[in-house]
Amino acid sequence: MQQGEESGVTYDLDTSRGRDWPSVRQFNIFLANRLGALLDLVRRFEKTDIRVVSLTVVETADCAIIRLVPSDYERGYEILKSAKIPFTESDLLVVQLPEDKHPLLTITKALVNAEINICYMYPLLSGVGPQRAGAIAVYVDDFEGGAAALRAQGFTLFTENDLKE
Repeated sequence: MQQGEESGVTYDLDTSRGRDWPSVRQFNIFLANRLGALLDLVRRFEKTDIRVVSLTVVETADCAIIRLVPSDYERGYEILKSAKIPFTESDLLVVQLPEDKHPLLTITKALVNAEINICYMYPLLSGVGPQRAGAIAVYVDDFEGGAAALRAQGFTLFTENDLKE
């Protein structure tokens, strides 16, 4: 937390990274819809020791939005900035899949029961954490409420540090 001062008034400045709930940052990357654009993007990560933990493509006729989660957020940020690739960032809940017959149903019910809207979700490419657990990335309209609802139901939520293992 930082202190700011304006017209003699002191106020606190909390950054978005100073939150107290588990989150994983996702890059929303804007690419021209052309042959080789996705290959070029993936190659930038694969030639380093950073793993692409998840990747999904929302394609249109002119451009594509690539949702990508790297194993190391800070280094992923540096790769995209140095390549001058346009992107935005957003927070995800990364939820361990429960060991029951209907893990997606269990997760979605927990969020809907708490009146949390699920905007989208997609699976991670590999397991997370020391046990290499299966997980799903979930983008919700109320991040804090979604995290609280899932924790209250006993779900395991992963953080960026879990992706590095």
